[in-house]
Amino acid sequence: MSRGARWALVALVLVVAGVVALWPRGGSEPPAERPHTQAGAPADLLMARNQAALRPCPQGAEGPSALRGLKATCLGDGQQLDVASALGGKALVNFWATWCVPCQGELRVLDEYAQQPGAVPVLAVQVESKEADGLELLAKLGVHLPAVIDEADGVRKAVKAPRTLPASFLVGADGSVAQVLKPLVFESVEQVRGVVG
Repeated sequence: MSRGARWALVALVLVVAGVVALWPRGGSEPPAERPHTQAGAPADLLMARNQAALRPCPQGAEGPSALRGLKATCLGDGQQLDVASALGGKALVNFWATWCVPCQGELRVLDEYAQQPGAVPVLAVQVESKEADGLELLAKLGVHLPAVIDEADGVRKAVKAPRTLPASFLVGADGSVAQVLKPLVFESVEQVRGVVG
């Protein structure tokens, strides 16, 4: 056998060995998955929820008709809820995203307001960002507002909220929903009180 033929044979054997090594094998074990909680959420998401320590999402109210039937995930516990059921009577709804810098200061103000005696309920609605990122940001900010993630963007569409963030809406005792235009971004608890009355 000539020297060239030997090298050709060695090259062919190496190619076949490479193909065999990369060929998928039936009966092999499935790839390892991340551990899940009882509710089916990844363990790292559960850890993020624990670190954020958000106040529970309220439920049981009839809420504004414009939001009835719209589902969102409560960031505090990962459960689906009807958004209207979290907004009985007068309430403030705030749309935010993790990439929105003005949202961060406003979330702190809203959280401080929500802890005051006589405050109306505040519901933070996360949009355009991932659930884990939202939980991480809320934990970093020390904000513990009840919050939902609106992955389908249905809540924002239902109230005709603008794409610009942050955006806040006042839910009236009669179920009406109106955008807060002054101020566009809350910078103090006094501003929030002035709007909600």
